[in-house]
Amino acid sequence: MPKIPPRAQHPGDERMLVWLPVPAEELGDIPDCLDYAQWDGRGDYPTNPAHVDFYAPPLTKDASVIVRPLPHMSRLRVLQALSAGVDYLLPHLRPEITLCNARGVHDAGTAEMALTLTLAALRGVPDFVRNQAAGRWQEGMRPSLFGATVLIVGYGSIGAAIEERLRPFGCDVKRVASRPRWAALGAVHAPSALGKLLPHADVVILSVPLTQRTHHLVDADFLASMKNGALLVNVARGAVVDTEDLLRELADGRLHAALDVTDPEPLPVGHPLWSAPGVLISPHAGAFTSAMLPHINQLLASQLHRFAHGQDLRNTVGTIPAAG
Repeated sequence: MPKIPPRAQHPGDERMLVWLPVPAEELGDIPDCLDYAQWDGRGDYPTNPAHVDFYAPPLTKDASVIVRPLPHMSRLRVLQALSAGVDYLLPHLRPEITLCNARGVHDAGTAEMALTLTLAALRGVPDFVRNQAAGRWQEGMRPSLFGATVLIVGYGSIGAAIEERLRPFGCDVKRVASRPRWAALGAVHAPSALGKLLPHADVVILSVPLTQRTHHLVDADFLASMKNGALLVNVARGAVVDTEDLLRELADGRLHAALDVTDPEPLPVGHPLWSAPGVLISPHAGAFTSAMLPHINQLLASQLHRFAHGQDLRNTVGTIPAAG
């Protein structure tokens, strides 16, 4: 893991500056050898961005706000993202900057959303809401998670948290990740196994990071391999799914979808996904719960202690590769 640059290890040097998304006092015990400023993404910068050594961006899903000061942060050495996915940051960072993600912070909220969307879509909750508004009583048989086969595509910490919440429902969980391995609850298959697993899955839950390899992973071939009536749940990134290909499969009702993320995002007014049959959409709300802020504060406090003392940082994505 990358070490903190030497200047951070010498107390006699110029004090280092940290930008935080929350007041420093909310983090509890943090190093007093660092200077702190809060920036929530609104209004003027609290200090000159050129003097910032460690940047934890505002709590926002608006990437343009997060990256806005980066061109001016000539001294920046650590960017501690508050999201698990950091694909949106990579084009904006210089090679010497160490990027850390928020792995583990959003596991509970995102896993809860995956389970919520799955149950709501299977049991017909959107229909219940519409029928209630119309004063209409409509009975019918709905699928259950009990006895269903659920395929989790992307088995990192979020994928494992999703499975933990699925276990009490009596479903058979299959797992796919970037590399095959044996996990605590069973085999994790390689992506090459998707062709054999997809035709048997009643529910497919996406929790992969967005990379060059996973961009449009869910394309026409992927969707065609899914069984008739299957449910696609996306709590990953919108661009993991080819929206046009998904719309074609949804049009005749062969597949259903529950999406916490979309491409484009935010989903514009009038976009065909809004009115596609069999679709439940939530506004990228998975991670934004009451459980998030305490975990963020704990992560930031821990990282600041490591930074101040020249120790290895957690959750390093790596030093950004030089262009070319």
